Amino acid sequence: MSRFTEAMYANAHASTRGMVTGEPHAPVRHTWEQVHQRARRVAGGLAAAGVGRGDAIAVLAGLPVEVAPTAQAVWMRGASLTMLHQPTPRTDLVKWAAETAEVVETIDTDTVVLSEPFLGAEPALAERGLAVVTIEQLLGTEPIDPVHVDEDDLALLQLTSGSTGPPKAVQITHRNLYSNAEAMFVGAEYNLESDVIVSWLPLFHDMGMTGFLTVPMYFGAELVKITPMDFLQDALLWARLIDKYKGTMTAAPNFAYALLAKRLRRQGQPGEFDLSTLRWALSGAEQVEPADVEDLCAAGKQFGLRPEAILPAYGMAETTVAVSFSECNSGLVVDEVDADILATLRRAVPTKSGNRRRLATLGPLLSGLEARIVDEDGKVLPARGVGVIQVRGESLTQGYTTAAGFVPAQDERGWYDTGDLGYLMENGHIVVCGRVKDAIIMAGRNIHPTDIERAASRVDGVRPGCAVAVRLHSGRSTESFAVAVESSAFDDHSEVRRIQHDVAHLVVAEVDARPRTVVVLPPGAIPKTPSGKLRRGYALSLVDH
Repeated sequence: MSRFTEAMYANAHASTRGMVTGEPHAPVRHTWEQVHQRARRVAGGLAAAGVGRGDAIAVLAGLPVEVAPTAQAVWMRGASLTMLHQPTPRTDLVKWAAETAEVVETIDTDTVVLSEPFLGAEPALAERGLAVVTIEQLLGTEPIDPVHVDEDDLALLQLTSGSTGPPKAVQITHRNLYSNAEAMFVGAEYNLESDVIVSWLPLFHDMGMTGFLTVPMYFGAELVKITPMDFLQDALLWARLIDKYKGTMTAAPNFAYALLAKRLRRQGQPGEFDLSTLRWALSGAEQVEPADVEDLCAAGKQFGLRPEAILPAYGMAETTVAVSFSECNSGLVVDEVDADILATLRRAVPTKSGNRRRLATLGPLLSGLEARIVDEDGKVLPARGVGVIQVRGESLTQGYTTAAGFVPAQDERGWYDTGDLGYLMENGHIVVCGRVKDAIIMAGRNIHPTDIERAASRVDGVRPGCAVAVRLHSGRSTESFAVAVESSAFDDHSEVRRIQHDVAHLVVAEVDARPRTVVVLPPGAIPKTPSGKLRRGYALSLVDH
């Protein structure tokens, strides 16, 4: 057995803890032993279907109560799991089926394991020549024992969510999972006896599937798991569940915390719920905006939310999930640096006056990982030198599965180029400034889209997390940018003009550069990845006219 599967099965038998699903309408709790026994039956079904060691299995299911035993069953058979991107009510099913068929072909399987609420997608998948088997069918078999697996067998093929090209899946081994899980346990100062995890994160994304389902299942942790649709339909459900189950740990991207703050302020009633039990609320998966964290702390104060519980972090699928965590009980730590020096000389020089940029520090690296910062020539930079972040370590993937075959992620010395711009502080804590490919260069200055988007999001009428800055004329001497925002008032001409004026005004005040144009769009128009990240490349067609 690999260390990962051996510990997961042992903890399932030993633990009295489990997973609550079905909130808010029909909550039910399953112990990890019950999940494990269901997994043995699913594994029996997979074996009957001919699934064995080294095979790849694609899964399209939304209910955590079904995903958990199915994932464990896949590992029992020595196979790898790929969670397919899930269609939404707005998804073009024909286009989605074509993309899904391409993914299935890339990972070299012709079978999709399907369950609610996606059974309606079966005809579209069948038309693409894919064999579909339901989790209910797999459960109708006799339980079997796990097969032997090795440390370097593939456990996950994690689809990258931001790719604009052919499908690409990050190869995650049993060794990768074990290393990152154990490091996260230490970094989060996890207590099996007292901690309760509450999560709504999507199970097709690395933070949701690996960090907040696989890792709790591996340790036998207490977990309350709902779906992203549950959260999006009622953001305050998140707070109510933390109150109901005395939740101590949770995680989400920056935009979700901004949305929660808005809902707490507008809809939350004093004394409605108690958030004081929360000790570890990770903010990751996208750039952390200090103003959004501070807004959440202010909005949550009357509900007992402690500022020191909100902990910025850094991670990516290529490192399994996590790279760094802020230290427990530190809360948000902001590094204030000279914005002009940062943009022109690429140095993060601390300052308390003048034109400043406030950046969230993302804590020390987790055990087993190293990081360095390099310039465009590959030279390693000292502390506070801004360049490309590179990482290496045991939880780092060897590479990707693609339609063209294996593509390595590491260089000859084991370093992975993240594509993120950032720097290391004197204490070794990591800070991310933005993405290399997204930087807007004007008059020799590097302007980061997140600064523009943060300013645009402050305008009244702009939906939280729904502003995007897009490079125009990339690489030319006349390079500039445009801003697109979503607003419910998109068809009110006077409101649109007011929003355009206010966005341009606040952007100039923030970055000392004026957008070429500001476009106001209806809700849902700005393209995002399945995990909710902005797709700036796709957004170009919305503004380049």
